[in-house]
Amino acid sequence: MSELLVYMNGEFVPESQAKVSVFDHGFLYGDGVFEGIRAYNGKVFKLYEHIDRLYDCARVIDLKIPLSKEEFAEAILETLRRNNLRDAYIRPIVTRGAGDLGLDPRKCPSPNVIIITKPWGKLYGDLYEKGLKAITVAIRRNAIDSLPPNIKSLNYLNNILAKIEANAKGGDEAIFLDHNGYISEGSGDNIFIVKNGTITTPPTLNNLKGITRQVVIELINELEIPFREANIGLFDLYSADEIFVTGTAAEIAPVTYIDGRTVGNGKPGKVTKMLMEKFRERTENEGVEIYR
Repeated sequence: MSELLVYMNGEFVPESQAKVSVFDHGFLYGDGVFEGIRAYNGKVFKLYEHIDRLYDCARVIDLKIPLSKEEFAEAILETLRRNNLRDAYIRPIVTRGAGDLGLDPRKCPSPNVIIITKPWGKLYGDLYEKGLKAITVAIRRNAIDSLPPNIKSLNYLNNILAKIEANAKGGDEAIFLDHNGYISEGSGDNIFIVKNGTITTPPTLNNLKGITRQVVIELINELEIPFREANIGLFDLYSADEIFVTGTAAEIAPVTYIDGRTVGNGKPGKVTKMLMEKFRERTENEGVEIYR
């Protein structure tokens, strides 16, 4: 089977030849931004929303992307076409570019724009049927006044440390608390709880403004399910009737155990399953056509 092609600064190169300099500040310091996007059934779901977030994050770290949003969107679509993909995970990356061994980003005159597209199934495999075991971890979410969690940067060490801890404790996913003791998010997804028919999710000051999160909120409103954004703590998590997490890679995944405690009856709840079905319907029918 031939190698998939990767977009590298306007060119399409085989995976094995897609390289950046060891002096790239994305490699040296995690200095750059990225997105995770999915294509379903020949359509890219929420393409422009993901591009908007990419550019917002780049602006926050003062990284100028050398493409317009329209050019970036077309580059993503063309990468999918070149690889003959209809269902794929898409990883656009913008690094600061090559500089010296110092920190100063002014020494990096040319950002690198990279687009990877890959076939990728469900992140959690068969756990969508039986639910995830989640672990609240000791490592805290980055403080909003030091490294705001809303910057989707190439520095994911905070998330990786949480995942390492969850792995060591036998969990499928890590759940962060922030420095005030409020529930923040998972290592790679946003979190929702269901209690007495009401769905609650934390506000996004201490967690990523997830695009799948926003879609789920839209679905909740369409279904006229009571909903609120509010800080939640461990008591709320442990006493929830249902818990689920959301993300581009995760989609909607039920959590049936949290810190050794059974959530509900230990099976994915009816509200979660209803939202999973509605989300699947939306992803199969909405999006930007790849082959226009």
